[in-house]
Amino acid sequence: MKHFPFYRIFRDFKACFDRDPAARTPLGVLEVIFLYSGFHAVLVYRFAHLLHRLHIPFIPRLISQIARFLTGVEIHPGARIGPGFFIDHGMGVVIGETTIIGENVTIYQGVTLGGTGKERGKRHPTIGNNVVVGVGAKVLGNIRIGNHVKVGGGSVVIHPVPDYCTVVGVPGEIVRIDGKKPEEIDLDHGDLPDPVKELKNRLRALQKEVDRIETYHKSRQTQKSGNG
Repeated sequence: MKHFPFYRIFRDFKACFDRDPAARTPLGVLEVIFLYSGFHAVLVYRFAHLLHRLHIPFIPRLISQIARFLTGVEIHPGARIGPGFFIDHGMGVVIGETTIIGENVTIYQGVTLGGTGKERGKRHPTIGNNVVVGVGAKVLGNIRIGNHVKVGGGSVVIHPVPDYCTVVGVPGEIVRIDGKKPEEIDLDHGDLPDPVKELKNRLRALQKEVDRIETYHKSRQTQKSGNG
């Protein structure tokens, strides 16, 4: 069932309500159908991908470029995207040709799932299930992002990430590993650890300790001079 296009479209449509509070209004259904550019882009991608799988030349890429012009979201028809895919405020999203995306994945505006050079074959990332990729994040190269991973906004990820991890920074570093399986998709990507801030705090603490030791030694030297 999950491999049928209409089932995937239904899951994509349902994901808008599950993950966007703005869609939970009396007119939410109409808003998603007519106003959600992310959903429009995924809907057009499903059709273009079907033509791509049928080895129809030119037309799938043409459709994807028209969708890019209309929605600001560029999804190559060769990408493989599982059901329940949600793009929130999708302007500037780019998804490369050999990208593989699992089920129930959420990405925000400005995200790039791209390559790192001119290599051939599988050159784009593989994204696991229940992944959240924050605003402006870049996931580059033929790497695997595990299940239940959160990628912080603005991060640049160029190395594989295991399941149940949180990644932030440039380049992306794993700052949290949680072995517990979440009961639902955690969309809170705005309150993630900041490794740079943590490093600064540690350096300040270290500097205070060095200053304290220097003050102590100076006072000892002063006492010795006075006794002498």
